[in-house]
Amino acid sequence: MNKLALFAATAMIGAATLGPPALAQGKQQTITLMKVDPQTLATGFRVSKVLGATVVNDTNEQVGTIDDLIVTPNHSVPYAVLSVGGFLGMGTRLVAVPYDSMKVGNNKIVLSGATKESLKMLPEFTYAK
Repeated sequence: MNKLALFAATAMIGAATLGPPALAQGKQQTITLMKVDPQTLATGFRVSKVLGATVVNDTNEQVGTIDDLIVTPNHSVPYAVLSVGGFLGMGTRLVAVPYDSMKVGNNKIVLSGATKESLKMLPEFTYAK
């Protein structure tokens, strides 16, 4: 009988210490999925094909090349980092422009109204370390 009483007491103490199930604290998280049309997406440009691409202006004059694409946490528009000026990688200057300011199509990237001089006047872009 002592073994049965000891087992019952242990079971009651164990049940009392477990208590109700623990629930997650804070707001409930939800994920919203967007439906993407694969055929429309397939007409886009892969980053691997855009990097290093020549950027021209309205008169088909080369004004720079795409060095990188950057997406910031607070903006949905990516930025293109352009390498402007220089020769064989020497003396180049990096500047950032919103990617949607460029027109991409017909196998070229056009930055309307841009000149090498106007791009050199933009603040220089440096990568964070």
